[in-house]
Amino acid sequence: MKRRPVVKAASRRSEGKTPPRFSPPGGAKLPTGVHTPIRQKQSVSRGRAPDKAPVPPVSHGGKSHFARTPAHVPLSEGRWPGVIERYRAFLPVSAQTPVVTLREGNTPLVPARALSARLGKGVQAFFKCEGFNPTGSFKDRGMTLAVSKAKEQGRNAVICASTGNTSASAAAYAARAGMKCIVLIPQGAIALGKLAQALIHGAQVLAVKGSFDEALELVRQITQQTAMALVNSINPFRIEGQKSGAYEVCDALGGPPDYHAMPVGNAGNITAYWKGYNDYFRENRIDALPKMLGFQAAGAAPIVRGAPVAKPDTIATAIRIGNPASWEGAVAARDNSGGLIQAVTDEEILAAYQLLAQQEGIFVEPASAAGVAGVLKLGKKGYFRRGSRVVCVLTGHGLKDPDRVMKTIRAPKVVQPKLGAVLGAIGL
Repeated sequence: MKRRPVVKAASRRSEGKTPPRFSPPGGAKLPTGVHTPIRQKQSVSRGRAPDKAPVPPVSHGGKSHFARTPAHVPLSEGRWPGVIERYRAFLPVSAQTPVVTLREGNTPLVPARALSARLGKGVQAFFKCEGFNPTGSFKDRGMTLAVSKAKEQGRNAVICASTGNTSASAAAYAARAGMKCIVLIPQGAIALGKLAQALIHGAQVLAVKGSFDEALELVRQITQQTAMALVNSINPFRIEGQKSGAYEVCDALGGPPDYHAMPVGNAGNITAYWKGYNDYFRENRIDALPKMLGFQAAGAAPIVRGAPVAKPDTIATAIRIGNPASWEGAVAARDNSGGLIQAVTDEEILAAYQLLAQQEGIFVEPASAAGVAGVLKLGKKGYFRRGSRVVCVLTGHGLKDPDRVMKTIRAPKVVQPKLGAVLGAIGL
């Protein structure tokens, strides 16, 4: 079969019509409950059985070759093997690559009932809960590959600049690999939970009196002068690993969503997801591409403004970045998908943060709520097509930023150890 070229998502929606829905083999209905790739049989677009799918060509470093293994490695006794083994055919690994894994990936895709109700028009919203990864954020998807490749190259140490999640992930995977980890953080601009993770995993953490962007520039210079491996998202292996999230979304839904929303900080994740969707589209595993929707905090919105922000300011520390390393990739994802990148205020982020916790039962760090805040904002304007599907990536767990919780909630009421006092406080 002649392979179709990757095209802009908008061109697949001629005359404003919603593209045809994916139909699982045998006419089976798509599940309506909690979706996770490990629990559901993989579905392939156009009804092609996954075990008979042709081995897909993979291109890395300008060289095209055919992978030697199936696109999906079968699960052994129901056990999830981690991102690299599960999607080996789509990743730049070989038999010589020492796989460093904490069994990351396979995070749940949860139906967002309260959000769907607010959007109305029969829109189905889902949360891709990346806080269920080993270190509590989406960073683990890319870190497993970045550290594995660093070890393959004979490196003994990794280094990164971080607003928090990258440091936690790098430190954990370096520890797993028996490697040294150096972390540069902007002084006073990292959530306590993330800093604690990096420290407990044995990383050497240095606080820089400056911004994240200044810390990243220092890391670039250090890796040019030493043999340490840079594991920020400017490392292409990070993007390659993170794109696996898109594969999981398609495997769980049985096809692509119509819209995919997420926070945008350093912009590696929106770049990676768009790459992942294109991989599946190119190999006929999906028959359409989603519109990519990115949301930056208003006080740290360089892509929205069209210029770097010298002093980014937002309560969402994970996306407090003024000059994203993957700026071009994010813009390409936005433009080629027919999507958008907009700003949301801290107030809108906190409102979404509380909605997720109190109405959806999902505890996230503030930056994770930026994508949901953006979806709510667009929903009020009638942006989403009737009956469409929207996936929101929740990038990190709420325990990453315990300080924000204490600033958001009320302290427990103190009562006497008497039944009457307790019943009275409850309102009974």
